[in-house]
Amino acid sequence: MKLQPIPIQPQSGAHQRRVMVPPPPYDRWLIFTLLAIVGLGLLMVASASIVVSDHQLHQPFYYLYKQAVFLILGVVLGTVVVQFEIETWERISGSLLIGVMFLLAVVLFPGIGHSVNGSMRWIGMGVFGIQVSELAKFAMVIYLAGYLLRCNEEIKTSLSGFIKPMAILGVIVVLLLKEPDFGASVVIMATALGMMFLAGMRLRHFIVLMAIVLVGMSVLAISAPYRMHRLTSFLNPWANPFSSGYQLTQSLIAFGRGGWFGVGLGKSIQKLFYLPEAHTDFLFAVIAEELGLIGMIVVIALFTFLVIRIFMIGRQAQRLGQHYAGFVAYGFGLWIAIQFAVSIGVNSGLLPTKGLTLPLMSYGGSSLLVNCITIAVLLRIDYENRMTTLGLR
Repeated sequence: MKLQPIPIQPQSGAHQRRVMVPPPPYDRWLIFTLLAIVGLGLLMVASASIVVSDHQLHQPFYYLYKQAVFLILGVVLGTVVVQFEIETWERISGSLLIGVMFLLAVVLFPGIGHSVNGSMRWIGMGVFGIQVSELAKFAMVIYLAGYLLRCNEEIKTSLSGFIKPMAILGVIVVLLLKEPDFGASVVIMATALGMMFLAGMRLRHFIVLMAIVLVGMSVLAISAPYRMHRLTSFLNPWANPFSSGYQLTQSLIAFGRGGWFGVGLGKSIQKLFYLPEAHTDFLFAVIAEELGLIGMIVVIALFTFLVIRIFMIGRQAQRLGQHYAGFVAYGFGLWIAIQFAVSIGVNSGLLPTKGLTLPLMSYGGSSLLVNCITIAVLLRIDYENRMTTLGLR
């Protein structure tokens, strides 16, 4: 029996068009994760602040509306920032750091700096205020990524390679402690250490530097009476549940009430003037109370996936020879991961109380705007990675 050849049908025009569709310019999973985090953040800010907002301002959704305005401004600003090539940030990194250091000094002057809860951290601009420490985190990553690229060999072989940037960071930390903002200082130093470790610092140098930083931070923590008070109350908050341990005990009560599935969205008791700063520093405690363990796991999973995608973008940039972009992505990923971990640790009583928000979720205009700029830079890195892979750059 003779076999007959099977005729091959030409592909239809629709199929050809599907084949010719270019890949998406950005990481869709990253964008979906960001939308989930920001959307959940808006929902929880509304829930955590509705009673306080109604009592103080006679408008139950004041903080939600204000956060939404900042989000819109952040998206607009991010749309502009994403147009800048990563090389632009490398060129201006030094000037950006100097500018931020200048603002950190200026904010300490009465009449320029705006004090909230005893901390001089904001520069007032009409109805808005800029928290300079948020800019400092961004500028530090942008500058340090450039330094790690320029002095990579010195960092790998010499002790002086990491002493130089630590001296600059030391000035920033001193200015932050003058505000005071111990939480931002911890995040900046931890992020810088992580970036230098990823850049190839020798392990013995890294251990020595970490020991020095830990000793320095410990001395700073016990040198100020209010910091020492926080440390002792953190170790046993129930010893003074109505004074130094009040905020932490109220947060722990929120965790205990949440159980597996929570008491229900909007049904938190602790946000009813029991838990201070429920919509800012202690938003995760409200999430624990209203959404329970399942809600906490979802939030942790979203942030974990977000950080993993950011590190994947950085690794891809390194593989394509875009080392500066890779260091920037690593730095931003570390910053988000460290601040998220510290915020959860503070809310759950694992770490001393500090003024740190949940990135992209907690109420705060400066934090949200800077986070939007950060995400825009990451999207630009991802875009340039994809264009390089396709041979279009």
